[in-house]
Amino acid sequence: MRLIDRVARAAVRVGLGRRSTALIETTGRRSGKSRVTPVTNGLDGDVFWIVTEHGHKANYVRNIEANPRVRVNAGRGWRTGTARIVDDDPEARLAQIVALNPRARSNADIVRNTGTENLVIRIDLAE
Repeated sequence: MRLIDRVARAAVRVGLGRRSTALIETTGRRSGKSRVTPVTNGLDGDVFWIVTEHGHKANYVRNIEANPRVRVNAGRGWRTGTARIVDDDPEARLAQIVALNPRARSNADIVRNTGTENLVIRIDLAE
């Protein structure tokens, strides 16, 4: 999985998949270092939505639980925000993400088909 993440991060940084994929930067809960993870682009105005594939097993989710301050790059540069896990229907949230961003359909299908624990994360973005 780490190799796939590296390839996805590099692709997004050079402009490939920009509309379907975004980057989230968390702070490592033990190291304190910045950690960048590719996620489905769930930008909806000043809110960014994530439906996780592996829930609490994902390092970025554990990092958010330890420190909810994050940065998101959804094609228009980095924005800061505060993340939290919310009690929401993951399938309905994925459908909303795809409705807002049809190019995210294949990413959403991957989350649906390979997910072991789907959690919904809401990130309230600053201006």
